[in-house]
This record gives sequence, structure tokens and C-alpha cells, in this order.
Amino acid sequence: MGKAARKKGRKKDAGAPKKVRDVFVGQPFEGLAGEPELIALREFVPSATAPLTLATESDRKVTLGTVLPMAAAAFVRADGQAFLGMQVQTRSSDISRDLGRALKWALNAEPGDVLSVADTITPPAEGERLQDLLDPKAELETTLHKDFSWWLPEDTEPEGEVALSLERANAAIMPTERLGTGAYWVDAGERAHLRWVRPEPETWVLQALARLSAAGELGLGEGSRYAGSFRAHGLLVPVWDLDREAHAREWAEPAEQLGARLNKALDSLDDEPLNTAERRARDGLIGRQLTLR
Repeated sequence: MGKAARKKGRKKDAGAPKKVRDVFVGQPFEGLAGEPELIALREFVPSATAPLTLATESDRKVTLGTVLPMAAAAFVRADGQAFLGMQVQTRSSDISRDLGRALKWALNAEPGDVLSVADTITPPAEGERLQDLLDPKAELETTLHKDFSWWLPEDTEPEGEVALSLERANAAIMPTERLGTGAYWVDAGERAHLRWVRPEPETWVLQALARLSAAGELGLGEGSRYAGSFRAHGLLVPVWDLDREAHAREWAEPAEQLGARLNKALDSLDDEPLNTAERRARDGLIGRQLTLR
């Protein structure tokens, strides 16, 4: 290659846009008060909605939904009500950015518009994550639904693909009850479960669970047992197997008592390190972990 050609090539390279590195975000909802609820709605709650509190004033209200028709990223109903979907078809390395882009779309879309897939390709930019668009201190006020009729305005009959999607979605719903922030009773068929998204760092939660386990206080009473835990979007989700013959409300008080014991164990970690038995219990708990991304 001649000198002129090399010089021309250098000029072309110098003017080329810089490639932005897309880094995986392991805890995409960090900093939001609703983090445990967001993870629960993303991972295992079948049909639920929660109004979003935006960081700035907007004429349009947006409601967060677990699943939208055809697993869309967002849509605006014929009556102008906008919805943002948590359980979607695709994702990038940063779920918060995906949701933020879909939220910005929903704020400006017309009634009847549907965003099938959020933009997961465009390089990151400032001000497009949920942390930028939502009030970070606002808790999510989640409402559970027995079906997906909330997809449609009142007194509206579903048609075409929406009707088929609604029928399939309704058929897949597992009975679910909310027992507290990030804590859900789910009837999975052969047995029921309590899945509890904990907001504390994983290491702390494991140590607190180990302390309860060593003391024989890790269960919710007769008909329950600690099953293990999984990681989801940076937080730990302990899971208990429950006797499904007992109604969800019968586990509400035991879950509240367990939460109090767990909080007490968490508070004790600053002053009292784990003893030998508790460390063995922690090692056993670590062996029963899975990771969801």
C-alpha cells in the first residue's frame, strides 16, 4: 500500500464513529424502590399491573403489566391508556434500558399503536433507563388479576390475534397471591411455593438464612420446607415449598413472622459473625442456588 493510500485510510478511520461497548448490567433495577416488585413481575407473577410514577409530569399515564398481547414491549389501548410490558420477547444487556426505551415510546404513541419489540440494538445514550424516567423513591402498587381482561377497555370484546393471545395467556395463569413486597404465593400444580425477592445484598441474605436454618427457624411451620433460592437480576430469591391444600391466606401470618425473624437475623450480622454451625448451614444453602438472567 502506498503512502497516499495509507494516509487516506488513516483519515477514514479517524472519522469513523466510535463503537460503544454494550456492558451486561447484572442488577438492572438497582436504585429503584420498586426493585423487588419489578423482578417478581418480570420473572414469575403471571397477571398483574402497577401504575408508574414518572420523574417528570406527563399528560399520559403508563401502567406496568406483566405480559401484554403477543408479548409486546408496549402498547396504547384504544382508550389512550398506555401499558409497558415486563415479560417480553427479546432483551439486550440492560433490561432497564430496554424498558426505558419502550416507556419513552409509550409516552408519545397514538391509541392503537403497538411496540412489538423494544430497541435492543441502538448504542446506549443518556436518560433512557428506568432510573432516569421514574421516581426512584416510588414503590410499586401492584394489583393481581385472575385473567388478562385488563388488556382491553371495559365492555370491549377481543378479536383476531388479540383474542387468541388472550385465550392462551388466560390458560397459562397459575393461581398467585401477594403476601408482601416481592413475596408471592404461587400454586404450581403439585405443590405451592413462596417466592420472596429480597432487596438486601445476596451475601447478607444467605448469612441471615443460615442463622435461621441453624436455629431451626427457617420454615413457615407445618407443611413447609425451604427449597432453595435463585438469583434474578442481581437479587436473591429464596423459595419455600408449601402444602397446596392450605389456602394462600393461611400462609400470610407465617410469612410475616418469617420476615420478622429474617430481618432480626440480618440486623444481628453487624454484631455477631456466623458461628461454626451457621457457616455449615450457609454452605448447604449455597449448594441449592440457581441463577436466572
